[in-house]
Amino acid sequence: MSGSPRSPWAVIAALVVAAVLAGAAPAASGVIEPADDPVPGVSAPDAAASMERAYEFLDARVDEFCDGAGRCLPRSYQGGFFTTPSWDFTPSFVYDDALVVIAYTARGLPADLRRAQAIGDTLLFVQEEDPIGDGRVRTSYEPHGIRQGRVEITGPGTFTGNQAWVGMSLARLFHATGETKYLDGALRIAEWIQANTADMVRAPFGYTGGQLDDGTSLTWKSTEHNSDISGFFTQLAQLTGEAVWADRAAVAAGFVAAMQSADGHVDTGTGLDGSTINTRPVPLDAQTWSYLGTGDPRYGAALDWTLAHLIANDGPYAGPSISDTDVSKVWFEGAGNLALGLRLRGGQGDADRAEALLSSIRLVQRDALNGDGKGIVATSSDGLDSGFGDLYYASLHTGATAWYLLAEAGDNPFRLPPG
Repeated sequence: MSGSPRSPWAVIAALVVAAVLAGAAPAASGVIEPADDPVPGVSAPDAAASMERAYEFLDARVDEFCDGAGRCLPRSYQGGFFTTPSWDFTPSFVYDDALVVIAYTARGLPADLRRAQAIGDTLLFVQEEDPIGDGRVRTSYEPHGIRQGRVEITGPGTFTGNQAWVGMSLARLFHATGETKYLDGALRIAEWIQANTADMVRAPFGYTGGQLDDGTSLTWKSTEHNSDISGFFTQLAQLTGEAVWADRAAVAAGFVAAMQSADGHVDTGTGLDGSTINTRPVPLDAQTWSYLGTGDPRYGAALDWTLAHLIANDGPYAGPSISDTDVSKVWFEGAGNLALGLRLRGGQGDADRAEALLSSIRLVQRDALNGDGKGIVATSSDGLDSGFGDLYYASLHTGATAWYLLAEAGDNPFRLPPG
């Protein structure tokens, strides 16, 4: 796919995880070296200062689009490809919004929780105002519409992973505030997932991809989605005390286990028949989220496979790419979740590897061409090919910024914090 500008709708469609496409590329070097400082005499910010500035970025994004009722929705991308003299792409992807909510709960200052609730209340608002009204949320919404007190859907698809991420953010808010409206919203989403995507007919059993814009069901199963569900339903079991959610989480975790290959890596999911394993491309999130989402140590082997095959080096920046299709550029969202996985695993050398990844993120925070010194750009250079039919760009991204903050805090979004 060319790197020429695309229409807003095409960008929305491309940024959403869609059906698996074929493609592969040679493995990366697997070497993560601490980022070199390209400015003599000027050191990269330390972790505490860097985190403070990242939160300042999120604060500004959240406060930009709010209505009179205190509901706010941050745009997902800004700058570079997404902000030109003739075009400003402002849609807010609910996956990114969920990550921002969870990042705010990780620090948990009063202002953090206020902003987290402002987003959470907006997610409940769009859920309640949905044209079908069956508990789902959509892929993305227009923040300008929210600021005017109305719901404007920009990505009407209903993808299972997005549902689970919104559910986890609402579960976090209930855990942090005790307000039952958030748990009620999370349960509505969980029931939608169970009613519309559970597949106990076609082995390996698990959960399918959701629904397209026109309501057509997606019959393939995604490792990423099932990792999301495993984490989400485990949280619901903890919050409600209902064993059925733990049982359902185990189904999703079982699907993920069925996707692991003999060399340790985890395949992307199945084809349309729901059974045949789709082996290309091999995405990063299937490796890191399998480990984070299920908590199963067997996926430590997937982290090792990632270090050996998916590491990109692009100028002063080092970290994982999105998949084995293109390992020429760093995907900083993935660098955050890989660093978090390594920190939580805590094996020999993991702390150093995680710190090297985080150091590279701090460096791009400071020096990125399209940056602001606060937020994290999505990629080290424009045009990273995901292998799933879309390109990613070096533009500021709320999701990448939130993943960085969670990695620095050692906070696994798939798990509720203690207490």
